[in-house]
Amino acid sequence: MRLEQILLNLAGNAVKFTAAGSITLRCRIAEETPDGLLLRWNVIDTGIGIAAEHQEKLFTAFEQADTSITRRYGGTGLGLAISKRLVHMMGGEIGVHSESGEGSNFWFTVRLDKAPADGIAAPALAALAPADQRLLDVYGGAKVLVVEDEPVNQDVSRSLLEDAGLAVDLAEDGQVAVAMASQQRYQLIMMDMQMPNLNGLDATKAIRAGSLNVDTPILAMTANAFEEDRQSCFDVGMNDFVAKPVVPDVLYETILRWLSRPQANPQG
Repeated sequence: MRLEQILLNLAGNAVKFTAAGSITLRCRIAEETPDGLLLRWNVIDTGIGIAAEHQEKLFTAFEQADTSITRRYGGTGLGLAISKRLVHMMGGEIGVHSESGEGSNFWFTVRLDKAPADGIAAPALAALAPADQRLLDVYGGAKVLVVEDEPVNQDVSRSLLEDAGLAVDLAEDGQVAVAMASQQRYQLIMMDMQMPNLNGLDATKAIRAGSLNVDTPILAMTANAFEEDRQSCFDVGMNDFVAKPVVPDVLYETILRWLSRPQANPQG
């Protein structure tokens, strides 16, 4: 899960900041012992690059190195700080080689244990089965609206939800979400917080003020774990949170909890 989230963060940034050219993912074994491996990953793009004076801020500040980038491309840069934490949890390091206008090469290492020789290595995956299998068995076909402006995050969210048998509609910003919520009754809405045109808080207020989904559970998708941010979400009528980067088993358990509530299962 950790490796998946690191790669999603780095690849998502590469897509966001590369208008033309290529994006390359590489992996090689840097070290090997009888019990484990040290893998070195590279995510290389031909995008806008990063000036040297901004690079030292990338993995520590909870904002992008250059605030003008946020205005043009969106996002807060929080994914890099989270990626650094995940890499360190896996016994590795993370860094970047880049020049402004010349693309970027983000690299990281992680230590992984080898699976037992008899192949018994499935308990962690098995833990996922109850939640997503119950979603499939009990709530298959339930309509979910995902409000997300990032194409990569859209694809990831759709894939995870459809794997659990849910029917997914996508809205690329809050303004579109409000319009869709006025025309279609959903059993759950997943709302990104930072979007163009209308952000997640304002979109939620509009949906709660008058639509077909005034009582539909709305889950905030956010990387901001600060208490004031959470309280702002509750104040406008959101019900719960799904942290970014998304951990599938947590996502499934949270969705299952809200779909199991009576108001999430309207008749007709």
